[in-house]
This record gives sequence, C-alpha cells and structure tokens, in this order.
Amino acid sequence: MLVAAAVCPCPPLLVPEVAAGAAAELDPLRTACADAIGVLAASRPDLLVVVGAGERGHVWEGGGEASLRPYGVDRTLRLGTGEDPAPLASPSLAVAAWLLERTTIAAPLHACAVPGDAPADRMLGLGRGLADIAERVALLVMGDGSACRTVKAPGYLDERAEPYDATVAAALGAADTAALAGLDAELSAALMVSGRAPWQVLAGAAEGAAGLGGELLYDEAPYGVGYFVAAWS
Repeated sequence: MLVAAAVCPCPPLLVPEVAAGAAAELDPLRTACADAIGVLAASRPDLLVVVGAGERGHVWEGGGEASLRPYGVDRTLRLGTGEDPAPLASPSLAVAAWLLERTTIAAPLHACAVPGDAPADRMLGLGRGLADIAERVALLVMGDGSACRTVKAPGYLDERAEPYDATVAAALGAADTAALAGLDAELSAALMVSGRAPWQVLAGAAEGAAGLGGELLYDEAPYGVGYFVAAWS
C-alpha cells in the first residue's frame, strides 16, 4: 500500500554544479524538494520507488547509476544499490539520485522510467502494481509541468499552459487522484509536460490508500516552466 509520496520537478539545473552561477535562483525549490523527501523518510517505507519520465519504459530493481555528463558535469550518481547494467538514462532519475543523496531512507529502492506518451490506463495500472509490491510503499515522483508559460519558455507562450498547471497544482495539493488520472495526454504533449505519465502512476498507486492527504510546497514557473513540489502522507 502507498503510505507516502513526494512530487518534485526534474530540471538538471536543480543540481548546483549544473546550474553553476545561477544555482542560487533555485534554492527555494531545492528546499521544498528536501522537505517533501523528508516526508518519505518519516513514513519509514518497506520500499521506495522512484518514478520519472524516460524515452522508454524500464524498471531497475534496486536502482543503478546515472550520469551528469550530458549536462557538463563529470559526475556519476548512484540511485539505490542495484547493479542493473542499463544506465539510468533519464534526466529525471539523475536529478532524483542527487536529491536522495541528501536524505537517508533506509529502504530498498526501485527506479522506474515511463515513456512520456504512455496511455493513462497503463500508467494507472503500473501504479496499482507498484503499490502492491510491499506493505508500505513510498513514491518519489519526478516531473515538470508545462514548458509554455512565457515567451522565453522552451515551448514559447501558450495560453493553455497556466490553467493546465493550475489544475495540476490543485490536484497535487489535494491528493486528487481523479484529477491526475484525467490529465489529457495530447494536451500535455503539446504543452511539453514531462510529469503527466509519472503523476498518473502516482494516481494509480494512491487509489487504495485510505486517508492520504496532500500538501503543495512549491508552485512557480521560473524559466517559463511549471515546477511543483508536493508531499502526500
């Protein structure tokens, strides 16, 4: 059963070495992520599952290694203790590995990459399956909102982006699984949302969890990209 979840964004700029001179701009976001992951640690899970978007679906039982070299930093990060030969080839999982370096969670770990175009029903089913693996399961869910909030955003300005992000923020703050499950895949793709599929995994995992409440810790759009941090427990 799902007992806790943390939702964090996954820009490589969260890692100070990657952000370099601009690192201080995201300090409030880093603090919010640390607070959310602290909720995971406090839940004392039997299993921690990290879920993020990837080009293809893959599960690393026990975790594995991720590299910051694609972002100009010669550093390898370890997520869990697994020895899967396939690298954690996903920016979201690399950022998750960096975040988890700062908090001790004494539980086995799995890492899961989900394709950005994965159907909602498949993601909901995956979430249900993950929640059934252990008696106490915690999820760290990595994903960004729309990348179209301003004219300088990666996807330029799209008037649909702000209301989309407002819907996501409200759903994450209220632990509203139905709202997350109902996010439109086509609109999400048009708005360059990386979090839609991972959030729907969370929605599926939380379906059978009684009494889960949510708290929204961060909701901003620096660089024109919607970033959310939330904790469910």
